[in-house]
Amino acid sequence: MPKMKTVRGAAKRFKVKKSGKIKRGSAYRSHILTKKSQKRKRNLRQPKYVAKTDIKEVKLMLCM
Repeated sequence: MPKMKTVRGAAKRFKVKKSGKIKRGSAYRSHILTKKSQKRKRNLRQPKYVAKTDIKEVKLMLCM
């Protein structure tokens, strides 16, 4: 049976932490930032993690 290949798009978007949580990027922070409030942009900088319901699918994409 051939080796499983990592989904390269997923590998670029997710990082697995030591605790087992999967870190992800924040949406809505790439462009058109002038109309967003400073508070909203500051909150988008906080670390975000993949929801429990999606962890299984993301781990499959990362071949874990």
